[in-house]
Amino acid sequence: MELGLLTAPFADTPLGEVADWASSAGFEALEIACWPKSSGAARRYAGTSHIDAASTSASQAKEIAAALAEENLSISGLGFYPNPLHPDAAHRKAVIDHLKKVIVLASHMGVPVVNTFCGGDAAKTIDANWQEALKLWPAVIAHARDNGVKLAFENCPMIFSYDEWPGGHNIAYSPHIWRRILEAWGGDVGMNFDPSHLVWQMIDQARFIKEFGPYMLHVHAKDLMIDRDGLYERGILSAGMGWQVPRMPGLGDVDWNVIFSGLYSVGYDGPIVIEHEDRRFEGSDENVKRGFLLARDVLRPFVK
Repeated sequence: MELGLLTAPFADTPLGEVADWASSAGFEALEIACWPKSSGAARRYAGTSHIDAASTSASQAKEIAAALAEENLSISGLGFYPNPLHPDAAHRKAVIDHLKKVIVLASHMGVPVVNTFCGGDAAKTIDANWQEALKLWPAVIAHARDNGVKLAFENCPMIFSYDEWPGGHNIAYSPHIWRRILEAWGGDVGMNFDPSHLVWQMIDQARFIKEFGPYMLHVHAKDLMIDRDGLYERGILSAGMGWQVPRMPGLGDVDWNVIFSGLYSVGYDGPIVIEHEDRRFEGSDENVKRGFLLARDVLRPFVK
């Protein structure tokens, strides 16, 4: 295993500087945020473009990968997490066009995995969204396969605010839908596993890893704390809003002994990449780094 970090929280810091710090702090891998270059507003922890897939040539991509290798850093994956099943057709086209460019960029860099979302229309049922997914994804999956890249869908429901309610913006969050995904595209699509999303959904962590561990291509290390007062006030029908609180690993309700025991049991030996969404450690690069260092020290005993 290698311990790394997702670069998204360093939105205004060049990739080279992020890499210098990560290497000096003992990290071994980076998942590189590859949203489109844009000056518009973005949701929290999205919109970071550490490599512009639209303008980076094949030779430049190889140079970036080589520079990171000189820092003793591997690239765990390229990350772009939009909503490919967005109800607006123009929005769908824009995100799929960019995702295809990220796939090509990964191929040029020799990176085997692109992390993303399956997507979802919050106003539709799971079954209706699945029918849309069956129409949209085969061509994108074929594009990835042609470029020697696998797609890893994160198991995040993407429901943090009322514009994502009631169904969320990503359907690939439960065993029910993951069995469909793997039956349809299992040879080309795997999971970017984030255990924090199991906590507030009350999905058994050990059982989930036992069933889906063989299909995990990438793992995010993020924790989540259930605010019991918020849960009491809002109830489970609020779908986590007001009581699911993202935290750095070690500060929430994820049982990391269970997670790593499960991962080792199923033979997972890939990257463990810290995803930072903890409001207690933001506001400046120094605070973000403090959060990453805390998580590093919690996880390092498990990552060998």
